[in-house]
Amino acid sequence: QVQLVESGGGLVQPGGSLRLSCAASGTIFPFYAMGWYRQAPGKQRELVATISRGGSTNYADSVKGRFTISRDNAKNTVNLQMNSLKPEDTAVYYCNANDITRSYWGQGTEVTVSS
Repeated sequence: QVQLVESGGGLVQPGGSLRLSCAASGTIFPFYAMGWYRQAPGKQRELVATISRGGSTNYADSVKGRFTISRDNAKNTVNLQMNSLKPEDTAVYYCNANDITRSYWGQGTEVTVSS
């Protein structure tokens, strides 16, 4: 019954910023880990950033220093602040969450970086 819903995607110029949000429903307890993945046309899905229940984070080298992941355990939400966006950041971004039983995925939100 767990569902993840992403929002905040859109069209932005190179150098601009976007903030993605993911809201989880169907559970009261915080996930052990949450994160963001992305998939560009013709490419495999890749990890962007993850954050543990305790707040430990890790980032793909391609986004380190530009993106920031955060979460609110009480609300079961995870956010991705994306700054200094590049055309190569264009992709569908997917929210991910993990508990003891399984991994959950959102439907994705499109991010297009273009002038």
